[in-house]
Amino acid sequence: MILSIEDQRRVGGAIQTAEEKTSGEIVCVLARSSSDYLAYATAWSALAALIAPWALVAFTQFSVERILVAQALLFTALFVVASASRLRHFLVPRRVRRAQAHRAAMEQFMIRGMARKANRAGVLIFVSLAERYVRIVADDGIADKVDPSVWQEAVDALLDRASEGRIGDGFMIAVEKCGAVLAAHFPPGERRDDLPDRLFVI
Repeated sequence: MILSIEDQRRVGGAIQTAEEKTSGEIVCVLARSSSDYLAYATAWSALAALIAPWALVAFTQFSVERILVAQALLFTALFVVASASRLRHFLVPRRVRRAQAHRAAMEQFMIRGMARKANRAGVLIFVSLAERYVRIVADDGIADKVDPSVWQEAVDALLDRASEGRIGDGFMIAVEKCGAVLAAHFPPGERRDDLPDRLFVI
């Protein structure tokens, strides 16, 4: 498990404590990966399988049938290795991985129902481990009141703790910091806690 049950409970408790001081909502999502990237494993395997016959034609006396068999075996072997290991993440350009992680964060914001809050004061803290990506997505109600740089301190804290293997602590610090920002602009007042106070692991 990427985060212990105890750590998940601690993060849930931190969310509950932070939300007692604000009418805003905080949701935390921890993703193992933002995509399976199988398309890239397929593409690299196919490219190698297409190049291989030229070498076989140039340096061997293999028949066409044997070359086709070798080509199919090479594709299969490379695809199995690339798709069943961490290697496939290294086959994907960093720009693509970050774009995929950003897309996953935005999807989670919608899936978790954060955009349905009447005061538009929802904040998503999203971490994708495979991409080493952290993003805080703030709904319009709070985003219009604070500069985007305000969230960077929480992002940095999460990244620092994650690099030390203390991702649970990182989430708790980020929740506390985001909660303080929400409390400053959206005090408790009358609020209904619509969203679960927990860490979603996907």
